[in-house]
Amino acid sequence: METVPRVALVVGANGVIGGNLIDYLSTLDDWQIIGLSRRGGQSTERIRYISVDLLDAQDTSAKLSGLTEVTHIFYAAYQDRPSWAELVPPNLAMLTNVVDAIEPVAPRLGHVSLMQGYKVYGAHLGPFKTPAREDDPDHMPPEFNIDQQAFLQRRQAGKDWSWSALRPSVVIGFGLGNPMNLAIAIAVYASMSKELGLPLRFPGRPGAYDSLLEMTDAALLAHATVWAATTPACANQAFNITNGDMFRWSEMWPKIARYFDLEVAPPLPMSLSTIMADKSPLWESLVSRYDLAVSSYKQVSSWEFADGVFGWNYDFFSDGSKARRYGFHEFVDTEAMFLSVFDTLRTRGIIPSAR
Repeated sequence: METVPRVALVVGANGVIGGNLIDYLSTLDDWQIIGLSRRGGQSTERIRYISVDLLDAQDTSAKLSGLTEVTHIFYAAYQDRPSWAELVPPNLAMLTNVVDAIEPVAPRLGHVSLMQGYKVYGAHLGPFKTPAREDDPDHMPPEFNIDQQAFLQRRQAGKDWSWSALRPSVVIGFGLGNPMNLAIAIAVYASMSKELGLPLRFPGRPGAYDSLLEMTDAALLAHATVWAATTPACANQAFNITNGDMFRWSEMWPKIARYFDLEVAPPLPMSLSTIMADKSPLWESLVSRYDLAVSSYKQVSSWEFADGVFGWNYDFFSDGSKARRYGFHEFVDTEAMFLSVFDTLRTRGIIPSAR
């Protein structure tokens, strides 16, 4: 008897999270994949890309109304805005528009997976309770992650489908043109430091160099996302997903410097958004000199996000034991993760090779 394939609708297909999720799903024989994004993509036999403006309810409905075969929605889209309050309407609207379009036409819809983060715990506001746990109380709004989960909980009541919420720390993986890519920010910063003959200085706020934090490998997150979406016991649950180890930049930064064959100088607080704003000519010279694959400086610039991460002068970690209790036991060494992503960036010609 032939098995009916699962059909994944990956929303935010060109981001670090969505792209790595598609890469993982494409290795599994029983999945067909549909990727949604504003830019679209190159379709293959297994993967179909659709370009859609998720903020436009009519465009979303028109583009998705024929997707009757969808069994799983994996939502990882994000729209940036200048303030916390301004983030709520667009990010809630995009999720709502997707569910409004798919739920009525997809009779086999079984699960909606929501990608969240530690904003649920108020981590972006300042020092928060650590380790953060999935049953910690909500904080004072506005917060779109909380509003999105509340929407799914209301919408799911009495329905045959279920939801899950994945809460990673900073997600590290390959991706371009993404405003939230710490790995590429570090790699480009280090490459420019080397080109200028400078040591690698940690640019974060005082105290951040010694704070305790954790990361989430994008491939590990993809595995956990599919696990939660296909494990019945995980229905209507939230899970912190992290590598399983913790570190301080004071230990990790010299290892990163060593990878790039750089000396380490004492930390110096500086805004990367400010000091890297005039570095487009330097990037263009790197592209020309080392025949790099990406000429657009904007595509490799995630300075504002890096400033945010390097500004955490407080502990930043969660309790990941719930996922283990429910059956997910994968882990990743964070140092090895960083070096592997840097290797990928070199192999793909995004940053200069070792020299």
